[in-house]
Amino acid sequence: MPVEPALLAARDSLTVRAPAKLNLSLAVLARRPDGYHEIESLMVPVSLHDTLVVRATETPGISLQVRYAGALATADGSVLAGDVPTDGRNLVVRAAEALAAEAGVTQGLDIELAKEIPAGSGLGGGSSDAAAVLMAAARVWGLAWSPAQLAAVGARIGSDIPWFFAGGPAIASGRGEVLDSVADIPPLPAVIVRPAAGLSTAAVYGQCTPDSARRGDATRLAVALARGDGRAAATLMHNALEAPARALCPDVDRLLDALTRAGATAPRLTGSGSACFALARTAAEARGIAARLEAQRRPDGGRLWPGVFVVRLCG
Repeated sequence: MPVEPALLAARDSLTVRAPAKLNLSLAVLARRPDGYHEIESLMVPVSLHDTLVVRATETPGISLQVRYAGALATADGSVLAGDVPTDGRNLVVRAAEALAAEAGVTQGLDIELAKEIPAGSGLGGGSSDAAAVLMAAARVWGLAWSPAQLAAVGARIGSDIPWFFAGGPAIASGRGEVLDSVADIPPLPAVIVRPAAGLSTAAVYGQCTPDSARRGDATRLAVALARGDGRAAATLMHNALEAPARALCPDVDRLLDALTRAGATAPRLTGSGSACFALARTAAEARGIAARLEAQRRPDGGRLWPGVFVVRLCG
């Protein structure tokens, strides 16, 4: 699984990698009576990840420390870090507290989170971190809970969290909690670019227009990718949230145009944004696109696009 913990030497300590994800397609089909939206999305984990170190404590309570790593620790990348809370506003803390309450655990947790996934990007960093801490907490607390049980706890906290228990690429439907794993997605390179401005998921969904005509595209896209049919895949990649994201954040509009001018084919928004991405045929092609975007500067000399990542899809 992408979030399978790696056991350290200490029995009560785990290190977990929490991967980012890309929505290679995202159809918003209808608004549900519960206020959520019915979606259908082919989601794939990528090599960009956060890292968590989780330790059990004898005293109750969840302690979270956050530091920034990778691009987020650089001067240009600091704008991408956002204000990551360390209290109950953070999904990591909420997930651990929910599991402790449901399982009747009296121990606590010390969690160290090294952030490399930009916040407010549509890359699923917060949800991935929450799924990772659920799996790690269950291990260090000695709970014999299945991934399905842990995913059910996560589903009550965030719609994307269950997907990170799928073990790889999967089509998410319902409000995101219904999962259908897919095989043979190739480990294609991709370029992810995050502009300086982030986006609110609630705000973007609030302005989207549901359209049931895209139902089934996620399955067809998975088949096209597995067959290596890039032309068909490019026509099936779609994000229903792209139009409202462009309207709410002009940087998204500019970024999608900049990706095309840098040589990308069929660039798309991921999730609710503001990050955009493009698949590439080779790592060299991806690096070339990334280099051209990294070279673009603002009038003050700073990088126009502060977050440029070359990653690969993880099948």
